Amino acid sequence: MNAPEKPVIRPRWEWVLVDEAGERLEPSLSPVFTTQYDAEEWLGERWRQLAAAGATEARLMHDGILATPPLPLRVP
Repeated sequence: MNAPEKPVIRPRWEWVLVDEAGERLEPSLSPVFTTQYDAEEWLGERWRQLAAAGATEARLMHDGILATPPLPLRVP
């Protein structure tokens, strides 16, 4: 008897990082995550470096749809 197949978990969460002009930073600096928690933890650990790289705002996307209000990335 074969074991039942486990469902495949597909990455669904990604940060879109934009610059002062509102243009998407390319190439994307964000990996794709399987959970919202992982995506938010990643941003929390790296937002200062992202701001230093020119990102002024982070937009969390879930399957290509904006999931949360945009977050400003400003170093105090």
